[in-house]
Amino acid sequence: MTTYRPRPVDPAALAELRVNDDAGRPTRPHTTPHGGEPLRCCLRKSLPGERTVLVSYAPLRRWALETGADPGAYEETGPVFLHAQECPGPDDPPLGYPFARPGALRAFRRYDAHGRIVGGRLVELPLDTRAAYDTALTEAFEQPEVALVHVRAVEYGCFHFEVRRP
Repeated sequence: MTTYRPRPVDPAALAELRVNDDAGRPTRPHTTPHGGEPLRCCLRKSLPGERTVLVSYAPLRRWALETGADPGAYEETGPVFLHAQECPGPDDPPLGYPFARPGALRAFRRYDAHGRIVGGRLVELPLDTRAAYDTALTEAFEQPEVALVHVRAVEYGCFHFEVRRP
């Protein structure tokens, strides 16, 4: 079974988002007292005392600008946490799928090359979270029209990461 590569938010987008988010609002950094926020810049949870920002992020819009796609009404903006300052990014190679915990509900939303939704899958993560991610992503990319998959948390609806066709 293939293990897929979760993509963090692109460094150029991060630089922009740390000033103004995708809803046009200026960012407001804060120090996290307890940690645990899922950071989309480095694909790990924040630590107590780290400076973070909560921003509106439009992942499909950013991908469409890069590829020339026109997602139209499928474009969404939602909340994501980032480090307030530049960080080293995720481990390379990644140590697995980020924010994976047994019992969590994840939506695997599939998009075609035009940015249109072409299906999805809801998964309650079992103890073997890696196998569940691998299975859901393999199933998605078996459809030839699927160009990328957004993994989202069902509980809050927030974007976790993107996986592009291998």
